[in-house]
Amino acid sequence: MDHFPTNYLQILVAALAAFLLGALWYSPVLFAKQWMAAHGFTMDDVAKMQKQAPKAYGISFVCMLGIAFALACLLQMTGQSGWMAGLHMALFAWTGFGLTLGLIAHVYANRKLAIFVIDAGYQLTYFAIMGLILGGWQ
Repeated sequence: MDHFPTNYLQILVAALAAFLLGALWYSPVLFAKQWMAAHGFTMDDVAKMQKQAPKAYGISFVCMLGIAFALACLLQMTGQSGWMAGLHMALFAWTGFGLTLGLIAHVYANRKLAIFVIDAGYQLTYFAIMGLILGGWQ
């Protein structure tokens, strides 16, 4: 079909870039301490979560593939190309879906605003990176 991208390597690279950004984003280098504090997690809590990490990482990567595929399809369907078009499409998609769905879930989970800001910042950044990769890949 015309609406499906044919370059699956770019989708894989975009998903991998987003996934690796998460490793940096939630590390002590960037926001791990703030994220832990906002949740009220201790190092023991984190150690327990790390036991479940392979499953969470697997699910996250599959989701990243889905997002990258959807963004690539949107670019294909709209006939958009170039890194700027990819960035615009990604920011549009994040604002319309990622931000709004995340905020709804956040409000009902009754979590601290800091958690939402850290998580939404990560999502915004990886959407932008995916858009740049998908749009700019020629």
